[in-house]
Amino acid sequence: MKVLHIISSGGMYGAEAVILNMSRMLERQHGSVLGVFSNSSNPNLQFYEVAVKEGLESHLIPCRGQVDRSAIAAILELATQSGADVVHAHGFKADIYTYLALRGFGVPLVSTCHTWYDNDLLVTLYGMLDRTVLRKYSRVVAVSDEVKQRLLKAGVRDDTIRMVRNGIDLRPFAGASPSLRDPSAPNRSLVIGLVGRLAWEKGVDVFLSAAAVVLTEFPAATFVVVGEGPDQGKLEQLIDDLKIRGSVSLLGRRDDMPAVYASLDIMVSSSRQEGLPMAILEGMASSLPLVASAVGEVPTVLQEDVTGLLVPAEDVERLAAGILELLRDAAKRKRFGAAARQLIRDEYSAERMTSDYLRVYEEAIAAARQRGGGRVETSATPQGSAK
Repeated sequence: MKVLHIISSGGMYGAEAVILNMSRMLERQHGSVLGVFSNSSNPNLQFYEVAVKEGLESHLIPCRGQVDRSAIAAILELATQSGADVVHAHGFKADIYTYLALRGFGVPLVSTCHTWYDNDLLVTLYGMLDRTVLRKYSRVVAVSDEVKQRLLKAGVRDDTIRMVRNGIDLRPFAGASPSLRDPSAPNRSLVIGLVGRLAWEKGVDVFLSAAAVVLTEFPAATFVVVGEGPDQGKLEQLIDDLKIRGSVSLLGRRDDMPAVYASLDIMVSSSRQEGLPMAILEGMASSLPLVASAVGEVPTVLQEDVTGLLVPAEDVERLAAGILELLRDAAKRKRFGAAARQLIRDEYSAERMTSDYLRVYEEAIAAARQRGGGRVETSATPQGSAK
């Protein structure tokens, strides 16, 4: 079975990690092809570059402006040339363009809805259009019950929706060497980190405010934030307003994430909205104890007082208290971290996730055959391919 993944990527985040983990597994017995939008308005080819470096067949889909008919044609060309048995879209732009390109093509369409962040009018409208288009997809995967309920409310049929838990490849996180600190340094400061996009929904401002509270008791602690995003300027200003510049670093994009996780003593997720963050799974795979806001599917993977601590969203004092609890107790940090890695190994592996998706693909193919129809043939060649 060959799968064509389509995504408009803004960097190496959760959806991108899901695709990479699945593609590694699919390459063993099936086949995986990636189609990545090259957006002229907001170019970010990090995901494409990582995929090419890993030897995964990858193609760029040039896209100019809000509506680009040539991008629609490029997706049709790529689906034809790749011989994909199923096309898997990720995110509202990929969902919409893929549907417009392949609605008469005969190949089954699958989408994973990682979540929607209705933070402004334009994004809200895109989300509404996305959920309308998804009614036409053979199968729609929701990463959380909240996402499933929004799909149902939008008219997506219950019998087409499936729940699949995210999963990761544990191998890169086993025995990684820290890149942010010297592990042999005596009396080193403890490092608390957050990995996520610099955007309102991720609650980085809540993390920074909690850091200011923690530093009053642990002035030698170090706080790091890994990620890029639109709130960079606001967060830089907040660091100055809180007078914690000497203890906090916004590290931006990193290409050595296993080494980054290995540098941390505690990982924090302070999201206001969430599905099931890949960063949490990666942190747990790196044997890190966590303090996380209880949103989305986070409480289903982070077991209270077993693998970490759960706190209410936007509660600076409770978040700070959780971080302080772990800073004071090295034994608890070690116990939580060991339990976290074991849980990921048992229930959140890339192998399990890929097996679940293969069942979804098989259902989608069977449904398409039942409806009938065939593919449209074209001799065109997609642009910007690499393998």
